[in-house]
Amino acid sequence: MSTPLDTKIIGKLAEILDKNNLTEIEYESEECRICLSRNAHPAPLPPAPPALPTAPAPMPVPAAAPAAPAAPAAQAEDYSNSPNAVKSPMVGVVYLSADPNSPNYVKPGDSVKEGDIVCLIEAMKTFNPVKAHKNGTVAKILVEGGDPVEYGEPLVIIE
Repeated sequence: MSTPLDTKIIGKLAEILDKNNLTEIEYESEECRICLSRNAHPAPLPPAPPALPTAPAPMPVPAAAPAAPAAPAAQAEDYSNSPNAVKSPMVGVVYLSADPNSPNYVKPGDSVKEGDIVCLIEAMKTFNPVKAHKNGTVAKILVEGGDPVEYGEPLVIIE
Protein backbone atom coordinates (compact mmCIF):
# COMPACT_ATOMS: atom_id res chain seq x y z
CA MET A 1 0.00 0.00 0.00
CA SER A 2 1.44 3.37 -0.95
CA THR A 3 1.73 6.18 1.56
CA PRO A 4 0.22 9.58 0.74
CA LEU A 5 2.72 12.24 -0.27
CA ASP A 6 3.32 14.75 2.52
CA THR A 7 2.68 18.16 0.96
CA LYS A 8 4.34 19.82 3.96
CA ILE A 9 7.68 18.41 2.79
CA ILE A 10 7.15 19.80 -0.70
CA GLY A 11 6.15 23.19 0.73
CA LYS A 12 9.21 23.29 2.98
CA LEU A 13 11.50 22.33 0.07
CA ALA A 14 9.94 25.05 -2.11
CA GLU A 15 10.48 27.55 0.71
CA ILE A 16 14.16 26.56 1.01
CA LEU A 17 14.50 26.77 -2.80
CA ASP A 18 13.13 30.34 -2.84
CA LYS A 19 14.80 31.56 0.36
CA ASN A 20 18.27 30.45 -0.77
CA ASN A 21 17.77 31.40 -4.44
CA LEU A 22 18.46 27.82 -5.57
CA THR A 23 17.55 26.40 -8.97
CA GLU A 24 17.19 22.81 -7.74
CA ILE A 25 16.74 20.92 -4.47
CA GLU A 26 16.41 17.20 -3.85
CA TYR A 27 15.04 15.23 -0.90
CA GLU A 28 15.24 11.47 -0.49
CA SER A 29 13.87 9.17 2.19
CA GLU A 30 13.04 5.48 2.37
CA GLU A 31 9.51 6.23 1.15
CA CYS A 32 10.12 8.69 -1.67
CA ARG A 33 12.47 10.92 -3.62
CA ILE A 34 11.46 14.51 -4.44
CA CYS A 35 13.33 16.82 -6.78
CA LEU A 36 12.15 20.41 -7.21
CA SER A 37 13.66 22.69 -9.81
CA ARG A 38 12.87 25.92 -11.50
CA ASN A 39 13.95 27.53 -14.71
CA ALA A 40 16.46 30.17 -13.83
CA HIS A 41 16.22 32.95 -16.39
CA PRO A 42 19.51 34.85 -16.43
CA ALA A 43 19.29 38.61 -16.45
CA PRO A 44 19.66 40.06 -19.94
CA LEU A 45 23.13 41.29 -20.75
CA PRO A 46 23.61 45.01 -21.29
CA PRO A 47 24.31 46.02 -24.89
CA ALA A 48 27.95 45.78 -25.90
CA PRO A 49 29.83 49.07 -26.12
CA PRO A 50 30.78 50.19 -29.63
CA ALA A 51 34.03 48.76 -30.92
CA LEU A 52 37.07 50.97 -30.44
CA PRO A 53 39.64 51.30 -33.20
CA THR A 54 42.68 49.16 -32.55
CA ALA A 55 46.34 49.79 -33.26
CA PRO A 56 47.96 47.59 -35.88
CA ALA A 57 49.45 44.41 -34.47
CA PRO A 58 53.24 44.43 -34.06
CA MET A 59 55.27 42.20 -36.36
CA PRO A 60 55.98 38.81 -34.76
CA VAL A 61 59.55 38.16 -33.69
CA PRO A 62 60.91 34.81 -34.86
CA ALA A 63 61.52 32.35 -32.04
CA ALA A 64 65.08 31.19 -31.36
CA ALA A 65 64.06 27.51 -31.49
CA PRO A 66 60.87 25.86 -32.59
CA ALA A 67 58.59 24.98 -29.71
CA ALA A 68 58.13 21.32 -28.85
CA PRO A 69 54.75 19.96 -29.86
CA ALA A 70 52.25 20.04 -27.04
CA ALA A 71 51.50 16.70 -25.42
CA PRO A 72 47.99 15.49 -26.18
CA ALA A 73 45.62 16.31 -23.36
CA ALA A 74 44.93 13.33 -21.17
CA GLN A 75 41.36 12.38 -21.74
CA ALA A 76 39.44 11.93 -18.52
CA GLU A 77 37.89 8.50 -18.29
CA ASP A 78 34.14 8.28 -17.85
CA TYR A 79 33.35 6.12 -14.83
CA SER A 80 29.63 6.99 -14.67
CA ASN A 81 28.59 3.48 -15.79
CA SER A 82 31.44 1.57 -14.15
CA PRO A 83 30.41 -1.19 -11.73
CA ASN A 84 33.61 -0.37 -9.82
CA ALA A 85 32.58 3.22 -9.08
CA VAL A 86 31.34 4.30 -5.67
CA LYS A 87 28.80 6.98 -6.59
CA SER A 88 27.51 9.96 -4.66
CA PRO A 89 24.14 9.19 -3.08
CA MET A 90 23.19 12.88 -3.04
CA VAL A 91 24.08 16.42 -4.07
CA GLY A 92 26.52 18.01 -1.65
CA VAL A 93 30.17 18.63 -0.85
CA VAL A 94 32.59 15.72 -0.57
CA TYR A 95 35.11 15.35 2.25
CA LEU A 96 37.83 12.68 2.16
CA SER A 97 38.52 12.78 5.91
CA ALA A 98 36.57 13.34 9.12
CA ASP A 99 38.30 16.69 9.70
CA PRO A 100 41.21 18.65 8.19
CA ASN A 101 43.70 17.20 10.70
CA SER A 102 42.71 13.55 10.15
CA PRO A 103 44.08 11.27 7.43
CA ASN A 104 41.84 10.46 4.47
CA TYR A 105 39.48 7.53 4.91
CA VAL A 106 41.10 5.80 1.93
CA LYS A 107 43.91 6.39 -0.53
CA PRO A 108 44.82 4.62 -3.79
CA GLY A 109 46.16 1.14 -3.05
CA ASP A 110 44.19 0.69 0.19
CA SER A 111 42.17 -2.49 0.64
CA VAL A 112 38.55 -1.90 1.58
CA LYS A 113 35.69 -4.14 2.62
CA GLU A 114 32.06 -3.69 1.69
CA GLY A 115 30.60 -1.15 4.12
CA ASP A 116 33.88 0.68 4.88
CA ILE A 117 33.55 4.48 4.79
CA VAL A 118 35.41 5.96 1.80
CA CYS A 119 34.32 9.61 2.20
CA LEU A 120 31.61 11.94 3.54
CA ILE A 121 29.03 14.03 1.71
CA GLU A 122 27.82 17.16 3.43
CA ALA A 123 24.27 18.11 2.51
CA MET A 124 22.19 20.65 4.40
CA LYS A 125 24.77 20.79 7.23
CA THR A 126 24.61 17.02 7.74
CA PHE A 127 27.60 14.75 7.09
CA ASN A 128 26.58 11.50 5.42
CA PRO A 129 29.04 8.59 5.17
CA VAL A 130 29.59 7.06 1.74
CA LYS A 131 30.48 3.39 2.01
CA ALA A 132 32.27 0.92 -0.26
CA HIS A 133 29.79 -1.20 -2.22
CA LYS A 134 32.17 -4.17 -2.49
CA ASN A 135 35.47 -5.61 -1.26
CA GLY A 136 38.54 -4.61 -3.22
CA THR A 137 41.40 -2.18 -3.64
CA VAL A 138 41.01 1.56 -4.11
CA ALA A 139 42.27 2.19 -7.66
CA LYS A 140 41.44 5.92 -7.99
CA ILE A 141 39.92 8.78 -6.06
CA LEU A 142 38.14 10.96 -8.60
CA VAL A 143 37.36 13.96 -6.37
CA GLU A 144 39.21 16.36 -4.09
CA GLY A 145 38.10 17.26 -0.58
CA GLY A 146 35.72 20.22 -0.70
CA ASP A 147 34.52 19.52 -4.26
CA PRO A 148 30.80 19.94 -4.94
CA VAL A 149 29.31 16.68 -6.25
CA GLU A 150 26.09 15.71 -7.99
CA TYR A 151 23.78 12.76 -7.36
CA GLY A 152 25.23 9.65 -9.03
CA GLU A 153 28.66 11.21 -9.68
CA PRO A 154 31.53 8.67 -9.42
CA LEU A 155 33.73 9.40 -6.41
CA VAL A 156 36.05 6.43 -5.88
CA ILE A 157 36.98 3.42 -8.04
CA ILE A 158 37.32 0.07 -6.25
CA GLU A 159 38.75 -2.85 -8.23
